[in-house]
Amino acid sequence: MRPPPPKKVPQGRLNLAQDASCGRRPRPNQPSSTIKQIGPPALHKVNMKLGIQYLITAAAGVIALASSAISAMAADAPFGPGNPFYAPSTLPFQAPPFDKIHDSDYQPAIEAGMAEQMKEIRAIADNPDQPTFENTIVAMEKSGQLLNRVTEVFGAVTSANTNPDLQKVEQTETPKLAAHNDAIYLDEKLYRRVEAIYQQRAALNLDPESLRLVEFCYREFVHAGANLSEAHKHELKKLNQEISTLENDFKNKLLAATRAAAYTTTDKSKLAGLSEVQLGAAAETAKTRKQQGWVLALQNTTQQPLLADLNDRATRQALFEDSWNRAERGGPNDTRATIIRLVQLRADKAKLLGFPNFAAWKLEDQMAKTPEAALRFMDALVPASTANAAGEAKDIQELMNGGEVEPWDWDFYSKQVRKAKYDIEDAQVRPYFEVNNVLQNGVFYAANELYGITFQERKDIPVYQPDVRVFEVMDVDGKPLALFYCDYFKRDNKNGGAWMSNLVDQSKLLGTLPVIYNVANFSKPAPGQPALISFTDATTMFHEFGHALHGMFADTKYPSLSGTSVARDFVEFPSQFNEHWATYPEIFNHYAKHYETGAPMPAELVAKLVNAKTFNQGYALTELLAAAELDMQWHTQTPGTHIENSDVFEKEALTRTHLSISYVPPRYRSSYFSHIWSTGYAAGYYAYLWSEMLDDDAYQWFLDHGGMTRANGDRFRRMVLSRGNTEDLAAMYKAWLGSEPTVTPMLKERGLSPTSQPN
Repeated sequence: MRPPPPKKVPQGRLNLAQDASCGRRPRPNQPSSTIKQIGPPALHKVNMKLGIQYLITAAAGVIALASSAISAMAADAPFGPGNPFYAPSTLPFQAPPFDKIHDSDYQPAIEAGMAEQMKEIRAIADNPDQPTFENTIVAMEKSGQLLNRVTEVFGAVTSANTNPDLQKVEQTETPKLAAHNDAIYLDEKLYRRVEAIYQQRAALNLDPESLRLVEFCYREFVHAGANLSEAHKHELKKLNQEISTLENDFKNKLLAATRAAAYTTTDKSKLAGLSEVQLGAAAETAKTRKQQGWVLALQNTTQQPLLADLNDRATRQALFEDSWNRAERGGPNDTRATIIRLVQLRADKAKLLGFPNFAAWKLEDQMAKTPEAALRFMDALVPASTANAAGEAKDIQELMNGGEVEPWDWDFYSKQVRKAKYDIEDAQVRPYFEVNNVLQNGVFYAANELYGITFQERKDIPVYQPDVRVFEVMDVDGKPLALFYCDYFKRDNKNGGAWMSNLVDQSKLLGTLPVIYNVANFSKPAPGQPALISFTDATTMFHEFGHALHGMFADTKYPSLSGTSVARDFVEFPSQFNEHWATYPEIFNHYAKHYETGAPMPAELVAKLVNAKTFNQGYALTELLAAAELDMQWHTQTPGTHIENSDVFEKEALTRTHLSISYVPPRYRSSYFSHIWSTGYAAGYYAYLWSEMLDDDAYQWFLDHGGMTRANGDRFRRMVLSRGNTEDLAAMYKAWLGSEPTVTPMLKERGLSPTSQPN
């Protein structure tokens, strides 16, 4: 059936300075809060005639009503034709009418959407006719269109342009959406109809996509707990509501904590080493916050990009510690108690569903299948990655004038090592990566060369924030294919990281074309300055657009199987694969041009950039493995395990996995690891590395078959990008590649020894 509205997630290839991300639909009982990750990353007023109490009863859960202020807000905005979500948008592609949407419109539409879908579901479950594919499975796919319409938009805005009013709505509606989700997946009558169709599926003569939908739908119900007793279902609903509330609390606490932890100074000398452009951006950030001096806003990762440039070691240490301790300062935005409680609740949920731990439940429907398989995959990479990191640390130590290498030294000195080894530094290459040029002459150009699609900017489509741009995407035959929004610059009210999601999903059944968006957090230049980004940021743009292509090329009948609605350890494959074109000579030479002169990057500088490709990969892979192993250690805890101190647990977990290395902190500390606590990657952060195996093998296939050709692109689009979840993903990949994937290309890409190849 069509899952409830998705979350979105900040995610992406794990060797980037800033994670990329993607979006897909949530698994059942994974509340669709505000990020599409399954949003999510990424990541979302009331029909008073129906009444709030009716909605609570229909959701089969006792939900505490929010504050009287929120209830009053809902009451003041009844749902009706005046609400912009009341009917499908009349704009091209049914794009959201952001110019007509007000904060007060969301809650009534969400409440009415839940009520409408519950009415639709009840009609299906109570249908006296024998269950059929059409009157049950297809009927469920058609349900919830109002709810999906509003939550897709709500997820986008609360992830990228939130405010206190929206956060209050989110806090109120998140547990209700979780209960609504449970009311569907734990409905006994509905499940028995689905089960009956599943049992007779072989005799129904269904086409392959319809058969896949039946099997998918049945597994979703079982995975969600449809086979539980009524008493256990009641217990599960309570767990899901508390989990969803805490996940939303974590997200909001972290957003506030990250803003508050920014490094601030009025002494310009402490910022020695920063360029005038960087100083201007820091001054502009201070100005927007109504502060004096300069503000270095934090990125979502542990290491901060400006650590590579700051000459003053005390400033570097202060900036690093601001990042490291952002959510561990006590007070209302400290997240440690929240994550410990989440671990307990998730373990209890797994036990209730018949699994030894949360990771075992979560990976049941993933490509890896079990946490043991994911751990074996990661564990086998640890020796090579840490050995390389140790060698890199030795190079840094030789440059330092005594003292131990600390985390805040790494980027500063590794930049010098890189300069010495490859005669290249970031300041040399930034002028060749102006954000609009990277988009138009890099990202879009590559898509045109591979797939023949074209792009036309639309100034007449309303947006949710002035920085957002909109492009219409035309297919090879000139027919409309999709609408694409991009929102690249950091704001204080935007979640960290980068991600992709949908505002409208593709579905032949519903007659809709995809409306896709990409979000990132690049530093916004001061007025009048060029938007120059790092090569890492440029690669992030290619990554996120890989997710966008997966959504744009969706060509399926059923929305539940469309686009990026695939397993977590497959969804990053198309995005990470698309990164490779950022360095493909034909593409690179088309967009890497000086922002002032238009001159292409000199050949000798290009050669240096390419030669430096595997530089620092020991550190890069080790910080990623540390985060991924931490995630799995948290989520393989058995029910009843009592964790008193998250910092102690983290230290012991890293020691146990041979990743407690003083100079290589995990990419995310547990207390600000939003991927696993609020954006859908719980027990799933390993997926980036698993997908990396797939994407590097895929790129090698392209190289072996002529490289970037339309024939190769069209074949990849037809056999993979357009298929969504309509086939078994492992079989789909093997059919396209012609063999099982191996890690050899991945190790080659990272410059690691093949002898470390995992089994």
